[in-house]
Amino acid sequence: MTDQIFAAEPANIPAFARNAINLASAGLGARALQASDEFFAPLARMLDDNAAVFYPEKYDDNGKWMDGWETRRRRDKGHDHAVVALAARGQIDGFDIDTSHFTGNYAPACRIEACRSETDPDDVTDWFEILPMQALTGNSHHFVACAETQAWTHLRVHIYPDGGVARLRVFGTPTLDAVAVAGQEIDLAASLNGGRIIAYSDAHFGTYQRLLAPGRGLNMGDGWETRRRRSPGHDWIIIALGSRGVISGAVVDTAFYKGNFPDSCSIQAANLSDFSGDVDDAVVASSMFWDPLLESVKLSADKVHEFTGDQITKIGPVTHIRLNIFPDGGVSRLRLSGTLA
Repeated sequence: MTDQIFAAEPANIPAFARNAINLASAGLGARALQASDEFFAPLARMLDDNAAVFYPEKYDDNGKWMDGWETRRRRDKGHDHAVVALAARGQIDGFDIDTSHFTGNYAPACRIEACRSETDPDDVTDWFEILPMQALTGNSHHFVACAETQAWTHLRVHIYPDGGVARLRVFGTPTLDAVAVAGQEIDLAASLNGGRIIAYSDAHFGTYQRLLAPGRGLNMGDGWETRRRRSPGHDWIIIALGSRGVISGAVVDTAFYKGNFPDSCSIQAANLSDFSGDVDDAVVASSMFWDPLLESVKLSADKVHEFTGDQITKIGPVTHIRLNIFPDGGVSRLRLSGTLA
């Protein structure tokens, strides 16, 4: 394999993109449905969770291998477009239209429409513009806020006239049907139910957002892992639940973490639904004093740890939790089962 060049981390990430859920994440279930053209690179790559990479000497049968969606050069007056199914129905706060590594072959402009549909869109689907024409530049991140407040299920991405887009990130909040799940136990921390990570002590290894993803981890890089702690203390991560709820059980999965799993863990929780300040900034200072939900328990390597019954302290409705790991290490998945309050 030839040397690979990774895309640079974007600078000045706006508030809507920090600690947000990417509704266009393939790892959460987003799907590439159709594209007018995929000659140089398939649409599915645009939804990849990893940062785009570039292999200077890598080619395939159609030409230069590119990490993203790239169409052939158009010789007519049309433009290219593609349809994507979001991982979950949700309200969109903004986008990152990333053209990393596309220099002389990037799409010069784009426009995005959305729809609400229980099935995949067809020729009679009604589409609504949620992002007007946006100029793009090569090898750049383009963060653009979305003013629409409705919930959407699918996007139609137009590029003018042709070219490539490395990644499309769609930052938003999944819509949870409170009536449909009333009285049912759900995973209150799941990304697809609106759970999101808002702070952590360290996330040197792995992909910390995957802590709340569906399924078990795929490998040791598919989860939250901290560096080896060389000072007193322990590591932690704070999660805002998708909805205020009463937690009845917890799962801490250390899949693939064998020589680097935490020795033990504990969980604290708080109800911040009446807090009127900037919760994301305030929770870190207060979280060490939150009520214990799960007292410190030993963990094992590469194992699903389930905690139920008397192991979970009954503290009533909560909105945020803090997972503490002692002293450091990796956790693949966290589940918090409970009912909406």
